[in-house]
Formats: sequence, C-alpha cells, structure tokens
Amino acid sequence: MITTAKILIVDDHTILRAGIRSLLTSAPDFEVVGEAANGIDAISYANQLKPNVIICDLSMPKTNGTEAIQRIKSRHPEIKILVLTVHKAEEQVHDSLTAGADGYVLKDDSSDELFQAIKNILAGKIHLSSSICGDIVTGYLATDNNNKEDSTCSVPLTTREREVIKLVAEGYRNKDIAGYLSISLKTVEKHRSNMMKKLNLHNTSSITSYAIKNGLIQ
Repeated sequence: MITTAKILIVDDHTILRAGIRSLLTSAPDFEVVGEAANGIDAISYANQLKPNVIICDLSMPKTNGTEAIQRIKSRHPEIKILVLTVHKAEEQVHDSLTAGADGYVLKDDSSDELFQAIKNILAGKIHLSSSICGDIVTGYLATDNNNKEDSTCSVPLTTREREVIKLVAEGYRNKDIAGYLSISLKTVEKHRSNMMKKLNLHNTSSITSYAIKNGLIQ
C-alpha cells in the first residue's frame, strides 16, 4: 500500500508547474519528485524516477501528452497517469483514455477535484472531471472505434514517424531531432523519408500543414 504518492508534474508552463507543486506539497500524502516541460523529458523522467503518478498536460512541444502517455504506459503500466488540461472535447478525452490515461481533469477544476482524482486513480479507478458534460462522457462510452474517423491512423505511421512529423513541423532540424530522440541523424532522415512517402508529402511546409490539420501541433 502506498503511504506517500510520488508525483511527476509534466507541463510546458513553468508558473503552472510551480502552482501545482505548491498545491500538492501542502498535502501530506503527496511528494513531488520531479518536473518535465515536454513529453520527451516526461518519458525519460518516468524511467528514472519511477513515480506513482504522473500529472500530464496534452499540448506540449517535442512530444505531446497523448504520445508520452502511450509510451510511458507501454513501459510502465503500473504508473498512474492523470491528464490535467484545458481541453474538454470528446476527442481529447477519448484519445487520452485510449492511450492509457487513468484520469482526466480540467485546469479550471478545484483543488479538491485534483486531490480526489489522484486518490481515485491510485485506488485503481478511472476518474473523469465532474466538469466534463455528460453527453461527452456518454458519447465516449458509446463510440465504436471503427466508426470514428482518425485521419492520422488511416496511414500506418510508426510512433517514431509521428514524433518526427511533430518535431519537423515545430521547426526543428534533423540534427536537433536526433538529439531530442536519442537516435542517429541517419535514422531521423530515414524516418522522415519513410513518413513523407507514406503521406505523399514533399517538403517541410506540407509536413507542417499535415501536422496542424491532424492535431499533432496547434
């Protein structure tokens, strides 16, 4: 049984991370063991720190929250992940839970809601914000995945190729991407070439347009 939950905070806004840390450290049952400003660091810190809970935003640079959740859960299914975001749409809720998130709360929810969400997911429950309207939750539960269009899934991209698309669209050079993903420059070039062929994209501008259209970047 966990007496003090070790928590990793993942958000690209420094002030918001500080606020969450201050809030959590005021509770005796929680210990903040680290902070990350993007999905890539979140994955790395999850491996290093082995937190009990990760509080994670969705919209972040380099690797977004959904991708990070999926990769962390594939390596550490025991880590509980709570999405803390401004996004209320059914699509974001659905994608987060499908990726492996254990809970979903909103940034304008109360501190009591946040605390309860952490306690619920540690107890093995799924926690959805009470602020999320009933029709969104109902829609999620009733949705047949086969009937829900997802243009990013219509072409079989690998996780690495999706990461490369996002980073290219955000303006990073191949050399920078290699450093961020801890892979060789040659491997980055191969992933970039493969995904461009699959998606019939011919330049950086078309990659950026695709990423925006499909929600990989804002």
